[in-house]
Amino acid sequence: MASLILMRHGQSMWNAANLFTGWVDVPLTQVGIDEALAGGQKLADVQIDEVHTSTLIRAQMTAMLALSQHNSGKTPVLQYATSGEQMSGNEQKMVQWSQMHEDADASNILPVYVSWQLNERMYGDLQGMNKQSTRDKFGDEQVKIWRRSYDIPPPNGESLELTAARTIPYLESVLLPAYEQGKHLFVAAHGNSLRSIIMHLEGLSKENVLGLEVPTGVPMIYELQNGVWKRTMG
Repeated sequence: MASLILMRHGQSMWNAANLFTGWVDVPLTQVGIDEALAGGQKLADVQIDEVHTSTLIRAQMTAMLALSQHNSGKTPVLQYATSGEQMSGNEQKMVQWSQMHEDADASNILPVYVSWQLNERMYGDLQGMNKQSTRDKFGDEQVKIWRRSYDIPPPNGESLELTAARTIPYLESVLLPAYEQGKHLFVAAHGNSLRSIIMHLEGLSKENVLGLEVPTGVPMIYELQNGVWKRTMG
């Protein structure tokens, strides 16, 4: 049976600093590195055929650190999109020059796909602001609404509903077709992008999803059993 592995990135430097991060591209702390390695150890003997991650470095670091613990011996190799995008000359060159020779053995390669659709919820005007200072300025209740409501975004940012509007189409058009082919998929992403995916998989209501917490560095494995998604790990 194929599996869908979801894992939130380890602690980032702005997680540690208690700042709203969103799409600001910051790396992991040492704690986050250790979390990613520990999560990878839990997956060491779990089959993985494809990796999907966001464009943000904290998710990519998490994926690569986790895979460094895998026992398959396969090499993760980034795959660069060649369709549906207007590419510059340098981007086209990156695609062309990153290809292996046609006679090369690709059996030891683990493809890694990078997608902006898996990025964290964009926090708009709150990005870079201290969370406690924001509560002091706007009030605890308002900040809670921005952070936890389903359809109310922070100023100039995304709500969870808007985040789901990009993650769920990616799930349905990219991840699930690969899953249906029997592939074991590893998705390294973010708290809110994963919350929206889990909401969809588990059929959570708008009210139920508000209390859903996605821990950092902990792999969650889902399998489709008799038409229902079941979490078998995490």
